[in-house]
Amino acid sequence: QVQLVESGGGLVQPGESLRLSCKGSGFTLPNYAIGWFRQAPGKEREGVSSITNWNDYIYSGDSMKGRVTISRDITENTVYLQMSSLKPEDTAVYYCAAMVRSSPPKHPLQKESYNYWGQGTQVTISS
Repeated sequence: QVQLVESGGGLVQPGESLRLSCKGSGFTLPNYAIGWFRQAPGKEREGVSSITNWNDYIYSGDSMKGRVTISRDITENTVYLQMSSLKPEDTAVYYCAAMVRSSPPKHPLQKESYNYWGQGTQVTISS
């Protein structure tokens, strides 16, 4: 079955960088989109960035635009989220999710579009 495992979260200071990993199993990347989402306490889960692996399109949400880079390693079935210039308001649980390619296409930054979710990894930005 499809499984996603996030790693790389932790506690960092404001202005620092962090790279999250999302390793998938039970599926192959080219037929899926992978999205990164985050959810802070008391807030809705929001899309950070996503990549549709069948056409290599990348999408970025407004909250971290310009501070995140999404990339992948097809051989490792892994998608990464490089985050820089982190701020305290970036503190949240970060999730990766997989979306099956469909027709018509679904919105790549809406959580309702995604079929499978990882367990999440905590990212805390604090001095």
